[in-house]
Amino acid sequence: MARQPNTTRIAPTAHAIDPFQLELLRSCFDTIADDMALTLMRTAHSGIVRDSLDFSTALLDADGLTLAQGICTPMHMGSFHDAMRKLIAQYEGRIAPGDVFIFNDPYAADGQHLPDIYITTPIFTNTGQGRRGSATRRLAAWATTVAHHSDVGGIVAGSNALGAEEIFQEGLRLPIVKFIAAGEPNRALWDVIALNVRTPDKVMGDLQAQLAACRSGEREMLELFGRYGVDTVLDYGTHLQDYAERLTRAEIAEFPDGVYEFTDHIEGLGEEPELVVLKARVTVAGGDVAIDWTGTSDQIKGGINPTFPFTKASCYAALRSVMVSDIPNCHGFTVPIKVTAPKGSLVNPVFPAPCGARGITGYRIIDCLFGALAEALPERVTADTAGGSTLPTIAGYENGKAFVFCETFMGTWGGTSEHDGQQGVPHMGANQSNVSIEMIESEYPIRINEYGMLADTGGAGRHRGGLALVREYEILSDEAILNVRSDKRRFPPHGLFGGKPGSPSFNYVNPGRSDRVLPVLMTEVEKLKRGDVFRHEMSGGGGYGDPLERDPDGVLRDVVEEKVTPEHAEREYGVVLSRSEDAGTWNLDLPATRRLRGQLRTGSATTAPAAAD
Repeated sequence: MARQPNTTRIAPTAHAIDPFQLELLRSCFDTIADDMALTLMRTAHSGIVRDSLDFSTALLDADGLTLAQGICTPMHMGSFHDAMRKLIAQYEGRIAPGDVFIFNDPYAADGQHLPDIYITTPIFTNTGQGRRGSATRRLAAWATTVAHHSDVGGIVAGSNALGAEEIFQEGLRLPIVKFIAAGEPNRALWDVIALNVRTPDKVMGDLQAQLAACRSGEREMLELFGRYGVDTVLDYGTHLQDYAERLTRAEIAEFPDGVYEFTDHIEGLGEEPELVVLKARVTVAGGDVAIDWTGTSDQIKGGINPTFPFTKASCYAALRSVMVSDIPNCHGFTVPIKVTAPKGSLVNPVFPAPCGARGITGYRIIDCLFGALAEALPERVTADTAGGSTLPTIAGYENGKAFVFCETFMGTWGGTSEHDGQQGVPHMGANQSNVSIEMIESEYPIRINEYGMLADTGGAGRHRGGLALVREYEILSDEAILNVRSDKRRFPPHGLFGGKPGSPSFNYVNPGRSDRVLPVLMTEVEKLKRGDVFRHEMSGGGGYGDPLERDPDGVLRDVVEEKVTPEHAEREYGVVLSRSEDAGTWNLDLPATRRLRGQLRTGSATTAPAAAD
């Protein structure tokens, strides 16, 4: 007789976990967090949230441990826990159904920078009837959002003042307070926020979008509790944390044990910049990783100091990017990773250090860690990137109403062991997007004259670095101010394993007329008038591997696609091309290429011959 299948379900315990149930509920958590993200994006009012996608959503358990994060900004991952831990401690015994909390302050609330406003709501479930017949409620989870707002006041429109010397100059500071208390909006606070920002319609609209996202998370989480039971869902949330930690430790255990170091730089602020140093020391031992930032520059009187929760989140993002396992994006992933930094250093500042433009340092933290990990994991890292979003901001008044245009302008990766660097993509620290030309021109007094890629800017290598991106913005209002956060001019993106550096970045005002070059990190805004043009060239990605090992057919394809000029092909890759006069096409001269590459390898080639036309 055939054996009948055993259909008896074993209740999950610490010793018996149903792996199918675990994966199912993990997918549910992820879906809820992603649905929150879609709700926020679709209901947002500002371009920085709706189009650039500079926001994140997360689902957390009752203790503030992340269960899932939406497909948003990796550099936010891990930062939710610090902020929520402070909120829960501050409001212990005073959290009620219908409450919504708001905060942004890096010091009073463990926030990130003032434009990033958190909106979070507790999720309560019914647990039965009290002695007087009233329903008793249990705090079971949290729905949380953080979004970069177009303006929160301060000395510079957009609230990313690089020249700020203390946080008081950066805008409106919000401690952890109730935005809505037991279902009743805190009208005074709503009025205070609207009065202190340049773009109240967009800011208040985006806050409403965050509220909608939290309601979406609450509604779907309650549906999940109703379907599987509160205790089961929460138990499997705990199992998920343990599972993520075990997966992470197993992955780290495959890394070579050792100490890996790298030093990177930010070129400094203003017209006379002082070099800022980031020094990473990564220790891999068994299933643990320790990242120490001792030797990094002290905090500075400028807005590029990242709060320590943001520093940790950037470190988590870097490590997550080199792992191949399907690890859940929950708090358990972070447990085997220990991050330390001296108090008062750039990456662990103390009050009142300004933080408005701290994103550039977060990107550099990831780039620096990739440099350190290149020795341990050469097949998993990229050569240096363009350095993350550059956040150009153009602001002014049109018909008496303020406008603030800012975008997280993304660009280019370095080459990898498997392929060329990508261009027109976000940095791995921020899953964000460039705003389309049509959206910019329809909403702001700005015309985009050029948007594209620049030839010969990707670092030469066996796998070429991605090309630099360029945008030209023409001012159509009577006057405006310009603020830019960029980098990698003095220290362009480095190559790996024989790859060449990418091109440096540049900011110009009125190219072809004045060609005035602006600093990479502007401490004073640039005043513009109608017809002025700002040209923004990002840096190109670094190359990976010896350029003379690059497939000549790949170089030919780059020339045909106008990513590389024939002169650059000969000079950097030793590839000789000829042009067909009748068809006007480029052809590979393989014998001449072999000769030139041999000369370049031995150093006997003094100059490369000009390409045949």
